[in-house]
Amino acid sequence: MHIKETKIKIENKVASDVKVLVISAYLESIIFNFVINAIKYRSLDRAPKLSFRSKYIDSFVMLEIQDNGLGIDLEKYGHKLFGMYKTFYRHKEARGIGLFITKNQIEAMGGKIEVESTPNIGTTFKIFLKHA
Repeated sequence: MHIKETKIKIENKVASDVKVLVISAYLESIIFNFVINAIKYRSLDRAPKLSFRSKYIDSFVMLEIQDNGLGIDLEKYGHKLFGMYKTFYRHKEARGIGLFITKNQIEAMGGKIEVESTPNIGTTFKIFLKHA
């Protein structure tokens, strides 16, 4: 699945002057994973959307990534969300390593990740990265 095929609307509201201390290959991998997940786990009941926003919080930049996909039942799966080989929907391309790797990359750069999700509404990930 690709952006053009699914017609996902991606909105980038990250300020152009945001600077973070990251390993660029990790940041690319993180962004790629969230785009792929938004496509893979999109709802077929509505046009898929993915938005990126940024906000300064203390010595961090919070990157907020929000989709309107299938969502995740955090009461049921929250404790397993970032586990290796954990999947929550049947999808032929699901391997259960994307969020595991993403969390480890974020933490390796001194950041953290939080998640809010509602089944059939969507998911918001908040990634905190050190401000440069």
